[in-house]
Amino acid sequence: MILTWLGHSCFKLQDKIGSGGVTVVTDPFGKQFGLKLPNCEADIVTISHNHEDHNNVAALRGNPFVINCAGEYDIKNVLIEGIDSFHDDVQGAERGNNLIFRLEIDDISVVHLGDLGQPLDSGQLEKLAGTDILLIPVGGKYTLDAKKAVEVIAQIEPRIIVPMHYQTDELKIGGLDGVDKFIKEIGLSPSYEEKLKISKKDLPVEDMELVILKY
Repeated sequence: MILTWLGHSCFKLQDKIGSGGVTVVTDPFGKQFGLKLPNCEADIVTISHNHEDHNNVAALRGNPFVINCAGEYDIKNVLIEGIDSFHDDVQGAERGNNLIFRLEIDDISVVHLGDLGQPLDSGQLEKLAGTDILLIPVGGKYTLDAKKAVEVIAQIEPRIIVPMHYQTDELKIGGLDGVDKFIKEIGLSPSYEEKLKISKKDLPVEDMELVILKY
C-alpha cells in the first residue's frame, strides 16, 4: 500500500501503482485554501463532512464512487466503513457532524478521523479495533489539538500515526498549531517520508511509530 499526503486532510491511498490498481482519495480541498491539489484520478473518494476544505470532488479526474454517509461499503475489493462522530466536543452543537472512515486496503487497516473534535466512545472504539495506520488531526481550533490527539491515540492504539490538519506555510486557514507541538506532546521521534510504502508484514509489532509525510 502506498500512502501519499496531498495536504491538509487529503491523502491518496493506492493498493499498487499502475494499471489495475485502486486509488482512494480522502477529503479533497478547494484551491482557495492555498494548497494545490495534484492532478489526480480517483476510484473512490471519502468525504468526512461537507466543508469546502474537505469536499472538492470536482477537482479529481475520473468518475469516483463518493462516500459521504455512514455505513459499510465494498468497492473494488476495498472495504470501507463510515462511522458517525462529531466535529466538536459538544455533540456537534458548534460545528456539526463528522465521519470517521476505516479502510481495509491491501490487507492494511487505515483509519481517517476527518475533523474529529471529540474523545471516542466505546461503540466507536469497537469499530476501530486493530487499526494499523491512523490519520489524525492535530492542529486544534476546529479539531483535536495536540493534547487531545494524544489521548485519542491512546484509545485506539494504532501501529503507525500520521498527523494531518495542522498549519503549514501554504495553508490559508489561520489559527491552527503546527505539527511540532504534536511531536513534542506525543514524545516520539518521527520519521519524515515523501510517501509511506508499506505492506502488512512491515508494520511495527510492538512500539507505535510516528510518520510525518511531506507535502
